[in-house]
Formats: sequence, C-alpha cells, structure tokens
Amino acid sequence: MNPLNWVIVIGWLAYVMIDGVRRARGTNEIEGYFLANRSLPWWAVGLSVMATQLSAVTMIGTTGQGATDGMQFVQFYFGLPLAMVILGVTLVPFLHGARVYTAYEFLERRFDAKTRSLTAFLFLISRGMSCGTIIAAPAVVFSAMFGWSIGWSVVLIGVPAVLYTMIGGVQAVTWVDVKQMVLIVGAIIAVIVTVLIQLPVAPSDALHIAGAAGRLQVFDFSFSLTNTYTFWSGVIGGTFLMLSYFGTDQSQVQRYLAAKSVDEARSSLLISAYWKIPLQALVLLIGVLIFVFYQFTPQPLLFNPAHERAVQREQPAAYTALSRQFAADLAARNAAARALARAHDGGDQQRIAAASAAYRTSDDRAVAVRGQALDLAARVTGEPSKDVNYIIPRFVLDYLPIGLAGLFIAAVIAAAMNAIAGELTSLSTASVIDFYRRWIRSEASDRHFLIVSRMATGLWGVFACIVATYAVNLGSLIEVVNRFGSFFYGSILGVFLLSMIPRARATGAFLGLLAGMGAVGAVNFGAPDVSFLWHNVIGAVTVVVVGMVVSAFSGPPAPRYGMLREPRATSP
Repeated sequence: MNPLNWVIVIGWLAYVMIDGVRRARGTNEIEGYFLANRSLPWWAVGLSVMATQLSAVTMIGTTGQGATDGMQFVQFYFGLPLAMVILGVTLVPFLHGARVYTAYEFLERRFDAKTRSLTAFLFLISRGMSCGTIIAAPAVVFSAMFGWSIGWSVVLIGVPAVLYTMIGGVQAVTWVDVKQMVLIVGAIIAVIVTVLIQLPVAPSDALHIAGAAGRLQVFDFSFSLTNTYTFWSGVIGGTFLMLSYFGTDQSQVQRYLAAKSVDEARSSLLISAYWKIPLQALVLLIGVLIFVFYQFTPQPLLFNPAHERAVQREQPAAYTALSRQFAADLAARNAAARALARAHDGGDQQRIAAASAAYRTSDDRAVAVRGQALDLAARVTGEPSKDVNYIIPRFVLDYLPIGLAGLFIAAVIAAAMNAIAGELTSLSTASVIDFYRRWIRSEASDRHFLIVSRMATGLWGVFACIVATYAVNLGSLIEVVNRFGSFFYGSILGVFLLSMIPRARATGAFLGLLAGMGAVGAVNFGAPDVSFLWHNVIGAVTVVVVGMVVSAFSGPPAPRYGMLREPRATSP
C-alpha cells in the first residue's frame, strides 16, 4: 500500500489516542468514568450509539453481504423503529429515573440479587465474545491483505481502543465516537462516488444490471422460520432483538443513562430509529455497486489473497483450470451485462427480457465456477470459506485512489475502535457494579473503584483480543456477531418484560430466565435450521410464560416497578 495511505492511518490513530486521553478530565469519580456525570447531550449520545453499531463488522461484512446477497439484509433492521418507540415509553424512563449505573441493578430492586447477577453474567459472556469478533473482523482482513500475523493485526486495532477507554471512560468513548462517525460516513460516500465514476455504464444502467442479478430485491414477504432475511423475520424477530439490544444491553443502556434527562435519552434513541435503516442501505449499496463494477472488470477468482496463494501453491493445476474457465465465463457475463445496459437504454421490453435471460445464464455459470474455487480453498486450507469478508478490502486496495484507500482503512479501524471502546466500558461497568461492588467490596473510596474499573477494562480488552484470534475462522462476521447476541438477547429481554408486570415474582423471573436460555439452546442445537432472529422471540416468550406460571405459585409478590423510581442511598 502507498506510504501516503499509511500516513493517513497512523495520523488518525494518533489523533484518536490524544483526543481520548484529553477527554479523561472529569473522570476521577466512578460516576464521571462510567456515566460522564450524566451530562452528555442527546446528539452526542445518539451519534455514539450509531458509531457503536457501525462497527468494522458492518464496514467489511455488510458490504460483502451486499455484493453476494444484495439488499435483502436491510430487512434485518425493519423492527428497529418500532423497538425505539416502545423503549422510549417503557424501559428508558424506568432505568434513567432509577439513577442506576447498570440495567441489571434495576433487576435487584425489582426482583432479587440472584436474578440481577445471572442476567449480568449472561451479558458479560455474550458481550465479551462479541467484542472479540468485532476485533477479528478487520484483523483477519489486514492479516490476509498485508501478510501480517493475526496477533499483530489484533494489537494494532485493540490496544489503542483499550488504552483511551481505560483512561477516559465513557466521556472519552462518546466524544471520540462522534468524530469517528464523521470519518466513517465520509469514507462510505467516497467509496460510492469512486465506484460510480469508474463504472463504464450510467448509474441507472448499473441498477438495472443489479436488478437483473437479483441484488436489488429488498422485500421477501414469505413467512419462514429458517430464512433470516424476510420481512416478517425482520419485523417480529428483529423487534425483539432490537428491544433487547437497545433496552437491556449495558453497552447501549450506558449511553442513554449518561444523557442529561429522560427526554434527551429518548431523543438519542430516535437518531437510530430515523437513520439506521438508510445508513445500512447505503452500506449495502456499496456492495451492490462493487458487484456491478466486477461485471465489467476482471474479478479475482478468490477475494481472500491468503486462500488464493494457498490454492496456487498446493493445487496449481486445478487453480489454473478454474481460472481459465472463470475468465471465459466472466467475458461472456461482461458482454451480456453491456448488452443488457444497451437494451435498457433502447427501452425495448422484448430485448430487455432476452438480454436479462442471457445475463442470468452467464452469471450463473460464473457463480458456479467460483463456488468450486471456494470449495477447493476450503479443502486446501482446512478453513471455512470467508471470501465475503474480503470483497470490499480487495476493491479498496486495487481500485481506490491513493489517499482514499488510507481514508477507508482508517475508517475501518475507527469503526472497530468505536465498537470495542463501547463494549469495554459496559463490560467494566457491569463487572465492577454488579459483581465487585455488589459481592466483594461494597464500601470503598471512588479512587479505589476507579482503579478497579480501569483494571477491569484492561482485562476485558485482553480477553477480547484472545477471542479475536479464534473468531477469525468464522464465516460472515456480521452474522456471527448477531448469532452470538441472539443466543442471549431474547431471554434477557424476557426478564425485563417480567419486571414491568406487577404479578411477576423473583422466583419466577430467575427460573424463567433459566428456562428461556434452555429453550434457545434446545432450538439452536436441536433445530439448527431455525434462523437466529427467531431465537430472540423464543427466549423472551419462554421467560415470560414460565416466569408468570411460577410466579402464580410463588410467595409474596416482589415490589411493584412503580416503587423503583427512587434510588437507594448506596448501591448494593
């Protein structure tokens, strides 16, 4: 890569580190460290939440998903606006009004200590694993593209984020997120403009070609428990997932707990409600446009350069034969794509139909040959195919102008750091507040808890880096992160739903949570074809049903949630 690109990357990393350390002022108490003294404006909180979601997994995995599967992935987010509205009138005012540090403190006040601790423990496991996957997304790509070891790639991404998070807490994380969000959006726009300029056909023709290949199909109204990306999976399963993620996951709850007021907390959530789907569609569109770009430009047989080198070394004859066949199929597909563009320009529907059929035939042949190459790579390397994660990086390094390539790589690292920093802050908060201060040392100075909090941040950072070295062998990273979360999210949401039902009792909540995790585990291993989005529904419904049944035969009711607005003088 050109030295100018590295100057941009290193310069941005240095700026982020300096700014994060500078933001450490005012974090000499745990409320300042964990919640920025509950003083953050709504727009900063909202942009920070958006930046956390727009991780390197999104920049790499979602764009690749757009190139291979088209726009259907956007259905995954159809439940988000509904979830934001529901949370704005339910959990947000309860949690913000309770003046808690973590969402799980609320559960002890409503139920008991064991329900709080179990829920917090499930959060720590799920979020710690997901944090490692978020680091793995860019680390595995940098390792393959630049020949670095996985360890050094993880260090490059993880260490700066861990350091400024340890020093500055949520204050540093939030304001760094705001700046990095600007960089990320700028990089996305730069890639789209570059692709459009380099396409040999008009944008309208490019969209016609994408449509002929099925890449612009957004809606799938079929109802299926096994298909993740349908309208109903997104609206029903996605709503449950988003309710849990934004309403009960400490990495998100901590952001709006740091807002100045309930109204500002609600406003911060509405930023995601309004802008998440358009921004996600824009990210997917990058993948779609890159797909069209490769209809007119020879594309690699394998986008993963490490796998490509391994196959060339171990199976040279097979690789050469597949490459020749692929080149012939690409030439036919290129001609068919140009014919389709000319047919659309002419407006003759009969010619358009014939050109579309010819294009689909040539595209199917090219896809079949690439599938054989992916199978060969999997046999040679002993690793599952991860080619989808290399489509956008390969394009950036091969075709983006000098400077813009550095901008995009800096944006990928920035996106990873945003997500990592937010996760580490929440993991540290839950570890200290829900376990250390609750069970080990309830009384100590703020200085003591601040030292423990920074140590916890560092330890979780080390844990995430270790997980990242193992997560590199997983498939599409955007799906991996959501699968991790969906194993836990629905059951955790179910406990918070029970907390708002007056008749629910502590024993019912605890046993319901265990039943919900058991039900999701049974479905996950017993019926693996069921989409992970439905795991959220299964977990939440099981917790509520079992919890209410058990509560009907339990002892005296737990305190009503309406009694929880006034916090105790000291946290447990």
